[in-house]
Amino acid sequence: MIPARIPARTRIRPLLATVALCGSLTACTAGAVGAPRATGDPKASGAADAPAKVTVVSPAAGRTVTVTATGGTLTTVKVVDAEGGVLAGRTGAGGTSWISGRKAVPGTSYRVEATTRTSGGKETTTTSTFTTAEAARVNKLTLAPGKDTTVGVGQPLSIVFDRPVTNKAEVEKQLRVTTSNGTVGSWGWLTDWSGKDRVDWRPREYWKPGTKITLDATLNGTDSGGGWFVRDYRTGFTVGSAQVVKVDLDSKRLVLERDGRAVRTIPVSGGTPGGDKRSWRGTAVLMAKEGTINMNSETVGLGDAYDKMVDWSMRLTWSGMYAHAAPWNAAYFGRANRSSGCIGMSDADAAWFYGQVRPGDPFEIRGADTKGTVAEGNGYGAWNVSWERWRAKSAVTR
Repeated sequence: MIPARIPARTRIRPLLATVALCGSLTACTAGAVGAPRATGDPKASGAADAPAKVTVVSPAAGRTVTVTATGGTLTTVKVVDAEGGVLAGRTGAGGTSWISGRKAVPGTSYRVEATTRTSGGKETTTTSTFTTAEAARVNKLTLAPGKDTTVGVGQPLSIVFDRPVTNKAEVEKQLRVTTSNGTVGSWGWLTDWSGKDRVDWRPREYWKPGTKITLDATLNGTDSGGGWFVRDYRTGFTVGSAQVVKVDLDSKRLVLERDGRAVRTIPVSGGTPGGDKRSWRGTAVLMAKEGTINMNSETVGLGDAYDKMVDWSMRLTWSGMYAHAAPWNAAYFGRANRSSGCIGMSDADAAWFYGQVRPGDPFEIRGADTKGTVAEGNGYGAWNVSWERWRAKSAVTR
């Protein structure tokens, strides 16, 4: 897989402008920078009765909105975008300032409505609008696993970004994971096999069956450093039964364990020893059940070694390691490793096994003659990193 060329990063220069709120929807003029003019007899109006002066700092995208009052306090502040979305916030101590809880979004118009009260009890409502500049570049993301899916106990929550993420800590702070049972876990930043930035959330140990996981990615208005996010993301999934596949390439056996008990042992043939056709070792997580697919050796750097349709294909890495039916290797099942790196088995065993496993099931692979450990970005190899090392991959200091 060859990553797409990423253009040079262009940053949006944040510009701060102070906008005075006017007492009507008409534009403010240079002579109307204060609060709306008080009505009534000017001789009867003391300083305490003059309307409070309200100003709003309208930011460039990616910054919070701040509203302040002089000569009074803020009783209510409402910031709404053109589609009716509310930018919520809170009033500070003393009631003279308000700050939004979320950041302003690129290319969005906002209407600000603030009500103030003076010490003499005079209430005034003022309004104004501001618009943020369009984003020069937008960052998007791809989430795994899919929404409302049921996965195995080894499945991490994985996010791949379209554009580079240099503001990793800022992005990570907006990613909130909740679980139904208080599972302890951590984000870890890595480079995906595609070359793109990626962040995974994995628990300290395999998930407990039945755990429900929810991600709230409140990224709208966040600058990743390589592009702006212009929407939020939300997804959730459930963990199924506790299945672990144990593959011993020395004994050429695969064992499917469910709830700690062996369900079935299958004779297999792994990667051929002594060269590039060896299998990976360590923990690989079942990425997808792909059925019948074309496998071409040129796509994995093995020249013209093979080009065939393969049944019951189950992807384990981006680099091309699968578990699948391999009837052409029938003489070697349980006897010798003679594949091109995959874990092959008979048609009957592969069909049964394919029906039992689900994406997210961990494959714990061992063997004396393998070509290395599955890397974190080569599929889901996070389980090959110790918990301490994994937590150190987080961009947020704990």
